[in-house]
Amino acid sequence: MYKPNLNNVRVVLSHTTHPGNIGAAARAMKTMGLKHLCLINPSRFPDPQATAMATGADDILQNAVLCSTIDEALQGVVLTVGMTARMRDISNEVASPWDAMPKVLQEATMHSVALLFGTEMSGLTNEEASRAQLLVNIPANPEFSSLNLASAVQVIAYELAAAAQVFQPTAKALQPATHEQVEGLMEHLEKTLYEIGFFTTQNPERMMQRLRRLYARARLEPDEINILRGILSLTTEYNGRLKARYQQEYDV
Repeated sequence: MYKPNLNNVRVVLSHTTHPGNIGAAARAMKTMGLKHLCLINPSRFPDPQATAMATGADDILQNAVLCSTIDEALQGVVLTVGMTARMRDISNEVASPWDAMPKVLQEATMHSVALLFGTEMSGLTNEEASRAQLLVNIPANPEFSSLNLASAVQVIAYELAAAAQVFQPTAKALQPATHEQVEGLMEHLEKTLYEIGFFTTQNPERMMQRLRRLYARARLEPDEINILRGILSLTTEYNGRLKARYQQEYDV
């Protein structure tokens, strides 16, 4: 039977406020065969409460990677799956855990993937959610849908382990771009749009969210990133030549 490569799956907890949740999440991970934990600016870590709640998953806590930004936490990742308890005005595709986990396993056969969880009180910020190519919503009682962070990690880890029992990889020629390659494109795109005056009548933040969603659906490859960035560079160069000609002709 094919055994999925769970070593390529990292669990990312952003701005966790209670250290006990970090320990409980580590325990949930270990019971389902996940090893790699990444923490973005936790309020308190290391902490005795985290160790106490880990109850045997101390190795995951000891090897946890501490990061100061989400981009640092997602370095090298080709697929980020963000967990959300609420529907957003502008968001990427929202899937159920059982629909999403086979996609995670497929990417993890060759590449690094991330399961991204937000802070306990409010979940992922819009900025964090925009870094994900796929959002997952855990079905819950609509009258009380707030799930404890560690419990959410346990549910997702279980769904991943359950999907792994029947998973068979499919041949895939796609070589997805990494998180930092996509972010490089988005920064280049935003800068270019400012330079050519595109945002004069648009809401820049909202427009960039829509563009992120568009590119998330496209699942760009590195060569495609290079093509698009080449177009952006030529656009900026051409725009600069037009401005210089205008200034020369009208002596501005």
